[in-house]
This record gives sequence, structure tokens and C-alpha cells, in this order.
Amino acid sequence: MILRKAQTDRFTCSAVILSGGLNSRMGGKNKAFLKIGGLTILDRLIHTLSPFFSEILLVTREPGLYSGVKVKVVTDIFEYRASLAGIHAGLCKCKSDFAFIVPCDAPFIDPELVRYVLNQAKSCFDIIAPQIRGRFEPLCAVYSKRCIPLIEEQLEKKDFKIIRFFHKMNLKLLPEEDIEKIDPQMHSFFNVNTPQAFVESQKIAKELRIKG
Repeated sequence: MILRKAQTDRFTCSAVILSGGLNSRMGGKNKAFLKIGGLTILDRLIHTLSPFFSEILLVTREPGLYSGVKVKVVTDIFEYRASLAGIHAGLCKCKSDFAFIVPCDAPFIDPELVRYVLNQAKSCFDIIAPQIRGRFEPLCAVYSKRCIPLIEEQLEKKDFKIIRFFHKMNLKLLPEEDIEKIDPQMHSFFNVNTPQAFVESQKIAKELRIKG
């Protein structure tokens, strides 16, 4: 069992929550502070991640909004509103050699999925990422600091597609069939990024019997 600072074969990992978007599809509402079952999505994420990581960072362009949050708040280094810029900042500013990256609008990440991803990670890999329906899930994945130079190269070109550099790194894919055993409905990858998705999240919360 991996608790607090995740360590296997000299593998150390922090958690990074990305909260730097414009929230345009949510009408400007900050997704991190939307409440599901009486708790904000951000609080749910912190609750899920805390047993596994001694360091949790939140990356944002508006740190003043998170003054009361009980995690370390950091800002982007590249001034682009892109998840790739958030990944870069998290990797540069975390204390560990690796970072487990999640978005601020994912309220249903299963703790057992976090455990599984960490248990699959080793220091020899640069990226450990789920593959669902033939696609990478880059925002529920582990990245090494060795990714930083290639990410910087992309950002300097204003190329914000996260997976563009994956083929240049030592990548470990986590098969869908393994993830389905943990999270059959794939709720861990559900994002509350539109008003419709927020309504759906309330239904999912009831199905999962989530309470505040």
C-alpha cells in the first residue's frame, strides 16, 4: 500500500491539481468550487489525494481565489491558459521527481484508481497514463520531471496538445480492462465542464451514494 509520499524503487511523487482554465463553458463559474453532495469538487479531490501524497499542489493563474485552500498554491510559468502549461508548472515546482496530474473538475476519481496508477509507476518510466477507448487520459496520469524540456519546447511553439510529446518518452500505458475492474463506469474520468455535466454529476453522486 502506498501512503503519503508515494515511493517505489526510488520513485517519489507529488499530486498536482490543475485549475487554470477560463471556465467559459461553465459561464465563468469556477469549476473547482462547484458543490456536489455538499462539498466542492476541489475539496473532494483533496480528500481523495491526501492519503497518498505528502505534497499536493494546485496550479492556477488566480492564486487569490484559493487563499483558504489547505494545499500549496502555485502559478504558471508560461502565461498560457492551457493544461500543458499547468503540467509544466506543477512539475517544475513540486518537490518530487514525479507528479500525478488531475484536473480541478473531476469529482469522482476513485482512490483505488490512484493506488493502481501509483503501483504501476516506476522510476524508469517518464509517463504512466491510462488508455481508455484507444485514447490517452493525460489528466489522470503520472509525469516525470524528465518531461519538462519537451513540454517547454512545445509551449515555446504554442503547441498545447498534451500528448504530442508522448512518443518521445518512455511511456507506460495502463490498459482499459484493468481500469474497468476498478471503476466499471469510468466515473473517474468524468469532468464537470458544462452546466449539463454539472446536472449529470448530481445524478452520478446519487448513484454512488455520495454525501457531503
